[in-house]
Amino acid sequence: MEKYKTILVVGTFDTKNDELCYLSECIKSQNGNLLTMDVSVLGNSKTKCNYSKHDVASAADFTIEDVIESGDENSAMQIMANGSSKISKRLYKEKKIDGVIILGGTMGTDLALDICQSLPMGFPKYVVSTVSFSPLISPDRLSPDIQMILWAGGLYGLNSVCKSSLSQAAGAVLGAARTSEITKIDRPVIGMTSLGSSCLSYMKLLKPELENRGFEIAIFHATGMGGMAFERIAREGGFSCVMDFALCEIGNLLAGSVVNAGNDRMLNAGISNTPQIVSPGCIDLIDFAGWQEIPDQYKDRPFHEHNRLIKSSALNNEERRETAREISNRMKKSSSPVAFIMPNQGIEEWDKPGQPAHDPEGLKAFLDEIRKTVTKPLKYHEIDAHINDQKFADKALEILDHWIEIGLVKNNV
Repeated sequence: MEKYKTILVVGTFDTKNDELCYLSECIKSQNGNLLTMDVSVLGNSKTKCNYSKHDVASAADFTIEDVIESGDENSAMQIMANGSSKISKRLYKEKKIDGVIILGGTMGTDLALDICQSLPMGFPKYVVSTVSFSPLISPDRLSPDIQMILWAGGLYGLNSVCKSSLSQAAGAVLGAARTSEITKIDRPVIGMTSLGSSCLSYMKLLKPELENRGFEIAIFHATGMGGMAFERIAREGGFSCVMDFALCEIGNLLAGSVVNAGNDRMLNAGISNTPQIVSPGCIDLIDFAGWQEIPDQYKDRPFHEHNRLIKSSALNNEERRETAREISNRMKKSSSPVAFIMPNQGIEEWDKPGQPAHDPEGLKAFLDEIRKTVTKPLKYHEIDAHINDQKFADKALEILDHWIEIGLVKNNV
């Protein structure tokens, strides 16, 4: 018989005791086990928790009195976020929990985001929040596989409206704990970035060839959260090699677009000593959320409305040069070998002649700056081809095959 799954329930048991107890009872009624953690500061829990507020403060090297006297509610909750994250991570490593669920308003959600960031991808992590999906939450605070449920009607007190949210959340986290598949790596994994499969289509050429070489291929959609997940796994050394061919999140970051993957984009493979093959797919585009107005400075430029969720404008020549310099600087921080492929006939489907992003002068400006900045120890490969051409895929495979031959990248053949 499968052992019962244990869910860690986290919240402020001084102010939300009834709601947290109801959530806990929903989990127990479905034959789930519980551990509870109180992250209150001023008040006392009405329920005896497995981990008290004193335990949480102590895990952050403070007493609860220190937390109260730390200055204000923001500094106090950051200390509690630190302590609760450390306890959660320890419980995961000791295999004492199979999932976590955190309940909160803005204060509890702020803490919850830190707990989720402390836990690995694939571990069930649920946040029931009054501000789920809110623009208050910046993308860089989100764990790539976080699950959020709006706590409708849950600001103060237990009621029939918020019970619906809490009961569904209880089933969701327990169900995830029961059915989540433990990652079993039987082949080395190559991490690849792309922007859809129409704008950038090289993965269709590369995937079967890489699989024939004994690799598993994980392709990440470079629209912010996909890049974050890619970087998280790269930082943990989860890839034998990366093929980072969609760098639009860098241009978005520089332009201030919300469609970015954080300040550490392009840095984590180098930190984990993972070899990198890089190409500048889609760096000519600035992506905006579909609900946003295009800023005035971009309105006179080529524009493409991909769907109701995402739309793109174009970088001008100087912005392309700036992006080229930033890409080069980030690659040079790598402790691992980096090969850069520059397809000089184009870097995404919409920049071909007759398409809305066709801009030969802009491509020329980027190419000129790349030639100046991609210098040793980086390996520069310029090819007379478009990024979606067979010739581009062949060059990437040629570099990889050389790295396999010299033992830099291990395959499973």
